[in-house]
Amino acid sequence: MPGSSPEVADIFRAHGAAWRAANAGHISLNQFKVMSAIERCRTAALGGHVARCADCAHEHIAYNSCRNRHCPKCQAGAAKTWLAAREAELLPVRYFHLVFTLPKQIADIAHQNKREIYNLLMRASADTILKIAADSKHLGARAGMISVLHTWGSAMTHHPHVHMIVPGGGLSTDGARWIACRKNFFVSVRVLSRLYRRLILEGLTKLHKAGKLQFFGEHAGLVDRAVFDTFLQPLRKIDWVVYAKEPFAGPKAVLAYLSRYTHRIAISNSRLIRFDAQSVTFRVKNYRLKGAGRHTTMTLATNEFIRRFLIHVLPKGQHRIRHYGFYGNGNRVANIARIRQLLGTKTPNYQNINDTSSNDADKSPRTLDLPCPCCGGQLVICDTIAPAQYPRAPPEPKRAAA
Repeated sequence: MPGSSPEVADIFRAHGAAWRAANAGHISLNQFKVMSAIERCRTAALGGHVARCADCAHEHIAYNSCRNRHCPKCQAGAAKTWLAAREAELLPVRYFHLVFTLPKQIADIAHQNKREIYNLLMRASADTILKIAADSKHLGARAGMISVLHTWGSAMTHHPHVHMIVPGGGLSTDGARWIACRKNFFVSVRVLSRLYRRLILEGLTKLHKAGKLQFFGEHAGLVDRAVFDTFLQPLRKIDWVVYAKEPFAGPKAVLAYLSRYTHRIAISNSRLIRFDAQSVTFRVKNYRLKGAGRHTTMTLATNEFIRRFLIHVLPKGQHRIRHYGFYGNGNRVANIARIRQLLGTKTPNYQNINDTSSNDADKSPRTLDLPCPCCGGQLVICDTIAPAQYPRAPPEPKRAAA
């Protein structure tokens, strides 16, 4: 086992080739690319930079990141950039956190139809909020939301669900008023659950009728329309729970939450404890328990760990973060400006943050974000390492002529 702090990349480098050989024909091109990207991330294969500390002259080599959205090491930077944009869009109102899940029966067929059912899950959950909020019996306003798709549980099992951040109110139909909800209540969870159930089941029926669903293994019989209808029938009678958490304590709490959830992947490197050719041990959390007892460890066979990680690779082009309602991309800026005007708050000026002229940018030296490991000084880039090449040794000082 390499080192005391294992990473997913270490597991892939050590055992990925054998896993791919053993599962040839059962791994998608997208999954193969994810494995390859993670294995090469921050190695000489992708090239990098040589930086010298401006204070102590220490030279530091930093290899480039793969920037794959499934890579555990590449999400912090992506989250930071995304959050900077979201900070300017937060409203001075109470925010609510909702979670929409799929019953296990549907989650099982979603594993075989990721693109179609993930899209349906995100669409139906958003439509549920928008329709109920627009009803004059509930809020009577156009709501807005940020939806984040997660496909895993703590043990990396397949558990598709949507985390949704919803401002506590909405725009009136004519856009002339901001209609606020009650202090600790957005809309009825029971009403949300029933509409959400109907929209999902109707969507599945339409997808099946259009021939857009595929079934394999023990679900192969569901290709028949009558069998599929029979499969869905029990789901029409059970309660679908939409989970509503406590409201956030202000916009800063929303940002703190988003920083943890928006760019999360199936497992982070910090949860890994150890691994070898036979097994991988990592930390898990049992959400059904409370207190210290909910934190424990799990050990999986190495092959099973890799398989579970890869089932959460999203289809190419699948958007995991989406905006709906007045947060919709088309009119987001105008809607937010209008809401701020109605609330009597100023629009923060983020336009010139980190904005420098091209002339100044050309004159200033390029630096690395991380500090010098020796003295904490600024690391200034002094050389570039081409991909798939290793850096040359530091030049030897010239000897004085005899």
